[in-house]
Amino acid sequence: MQDASSPAAADAPRLREPRIAPAALARHLARAAQHPPPWLHEEIARRMDERLGLILRQPARLIDWWSPTSGGAPLLQARYPQARLLRTGLDGRPLEDEARGEGRWWQRLLGAGRTRPSSENEAPAELLWANMMLHWIDDRPALLARWHELIAVDGFLMFSCFGPDTLAELRTIWAEAGWGAPGSDWVDMHDLGDDLVQAGFADPVMDMERLTLTWDSPQALLAELRTLGLNTHPARQPGLRGRQWRRTLESTLTDRLRGPDGRLHLGFEIIYGHAFRPVARPRVEARTEISLDTMREMTRRRPASP
Repeated sequence: MQDASSPAAADAPRLREPRIAPAALARHLARAAQHPPPWLHEEIARRMDERLGLILRQPARLIDWWSPTSGGAPLLQARYPQARLLRTGLDGRPLEDEARGEGRWWQRLLGAGRTRPSSENEAPAELLWANMMLHWIDDRPALLARWHELIAVDGFLMFSCFGPDTLAELRTIWAEAGWGAPGSDWVDMHDLGDDLVQAGFADPVMDMERLTLTWDSPQALLAELRTLGLNTHPARQPGLRGRQWRRTLESTLTDRLRGPDGRLHLGFEIIYGHAFRPVARPRVEARTEISLDTMREMTRRRPASP
């Protein structure tokens, strides 16, 4: 048995504690798929679209990841009217109405696993857009590796998600009342940047902004939060709490969140990020084997930088 203090044990990768309860996330996604994107998602999509204006490259193929909740498809179609847009569902597969006919090349692309596309008709996307969904992913390295495969060399990823200070006021209220956690912990943008580099992306740029939303009643506040997601914390309260707890909650929210304008205020931290898929640069060792596909990527003439 290996001593935990040994060098080998110290170098072993640490397992991340799960942030998301899969059953709770499945319930949230099943409900989210039946409704339009939340207003906040559409607003963040609009702000992401403004950032696209700074990138000169005009992608010919786009992927709108988790399109039913992203609110990005109309903006992407308006900005890149000549591009071919794939909208994936909440399982990462092409939406049914786009999986027929001409869309089958996308099915082959997304279903290719670790195999790179082999023809122009299965060419990867120059832009993968993922708005307000990455905070629901526990195994980020696996998802980022998949995205890396789906993006063309010199193509780019754009995403947004909740940051760790989102709903900090609720976390304080829940902790003081001994109610457990009101929701899963969100991801720090520095960790996201590290994950992008580990997945093979280059030049990751991350930034953050804080938004404050207000409501005229605790009922309206809770109704809007339900559109953004359920409590997916693994240690969340099991079962229903009851009507008395709900009345206590509404009273507490009114007392603790009411601002000078008489409305209830909650803060959201939004993380934005983008990164590029660079030309492969294999590590040179005493014996180095390079695949034909990698050689093609390395020798392909790079287009002008955005």
